[in-house]
Amino acid sequence: MRNLTAPLALAAALLAAAPVHAKPADADAAKQILKDSIAIPTVEGRGKVPELAAYYAGVLKAAGFADSDIEITPMGETATLAVTLTGTTKKKPILLLGHMDVVEADPKDWTRDPFVPVEENGYIFGRGSEDNKFDIAMMVATMAQLKKDGFKPQRSIILLLTGDEETQMVTTRALAAKYKDAEFAINGDGGGGTIGEDGKPQYYGLQAGEKTYADFTLEVTNPGGHSSRPSPVNAIVQLAAALEKVGAYKFAAQQNELTKIGMPIVADHVGGNMGAALKAFAANPEDEAAITKIRADPEYVGQIGTTCVPTLVKGGHAENALPQRATANINCRIFPGVPVETVRAELERVIADPAVKVNTDPDASASDASPLRPDVMAAVKKAVHARAPGLPIIPSMSAGATDSYHFRMLGVPSYGVAGLFSKASDSFAHGLNERVPVDAIAPALAHWDSLLRDLSK
Repeated sequence: MRNLTAPLALAAALLAAAPVHAKPADADAAKQILKDSIAIPTVEGRGKVPELAAYYAGVLKAAGFADSDIEITPMGETATLAVTLTGTTKKKPILLLGHMDVVEADPKDWTRDPFVPVEENGYIFGRGSEDNKFDIAMMVATMAQLKKDGFKPQRSIILLLTGDEETQMVTTRALAAKYKDAEFAINGDGGGGTIGEDGKPQYYGLQAGEKTYADFTLEVTNPGGHSSRPSPVNAIVQLAAALEKVGAYKFAAQQNELTKIGMPIVADHVGGNMGAALKAFAANPEDEAAITKIRADPEYVGQIGTTCVPTLVKGGHAENALPQRATANINCRIFPGVPVETVRAELERVIADPAVKVNTDPDASASDASPLRPDVMAAVKKAVHARAPGLPIIPSMSAGATDSYHFRMLGVPSYGVAGLFSKASDSFAHGLNERVPVDAIAPALAHWDSLLRDLSK
């Protein structure tokens, strides 16, 4: 296990640097909220999300929130939670996002029961400890402390917790539609700080965009027949030819505000040939040498444009029959701002075979990146630099999707500003033995207290 001396010293230093105008929530109380959250197995199909929502409601009522400030909305076996700290003006509210559900975990595969929180060797273990119950616990604890303090924001602060972010995002879409007139949203399920193996903070990522997730189905149909009488066309062969074209195709390289600003900062940390390529691309997005270098690295290829890859293939119905149907799934991660239909049409053009139909998943929809608002950037800089003076803050774009995606799609700028700082070697979200460091709690509380007080002005 790791040496705890440096992290504990770091935590003490970070707390000392916390804003003096406010007392963040109590770390022990927040730790208990986190443990209690882990103990409720909010996995799809178990119907436990409403129970967790009720638990959070109880914590907030005990802090002084009225019943009228809290709304739990059942949706099938899951639910949403909305909690409002009412502002003193008619300014548009700010939203505070997180998700209560977690991915499944099989106790047989874990060293400890994934749904029994265990504090051991400086960590809290359990499914959802990192994704997303750590920052939810910090947000709930901070909202409770603000209420106890009698804090009066100018803008209403509305905590919105979804119940199926890891699966269908039905609750996310419902909340996004209801609160689409908000000024902006900040999300505890995105961004955050990275700590090196030496215990020193390396950089903070501010997530302001996500690539669009979209699946396309390639479909070829033939009359079929007996395999002893091959016809000139074969659905599997036609599909294979189409897949070869898709696999070889490279979408045009692209750049936006996030990558233009963030990539040079990343380049300084990466160094070497890749760092040079990232810096060159940021300066000139048409630099072919830089594009080739970046595309060869799975870590960075998704940052410079749309990517599409075959992920599933099905074909034929019998060993001794010509295939009547062959299909393949093409999974695309689309650069922010590019319409889904544009990508479908481009795939169709690349395949250049009318026998191959390109069908779009009806649930696919695109969102653009959020602008880097000066007020958000200033508040994040203040909160982060109180913990780690001068730490680089890198605007980032995620390859996956969070709740922010649906809010951005409806015109609500959204920013991933998690309070968790951790080592890359400690990140086990969605994996075995998921954990978070105990010494991350106190500075995360100071982080959220600073953000909410500043951004609700």
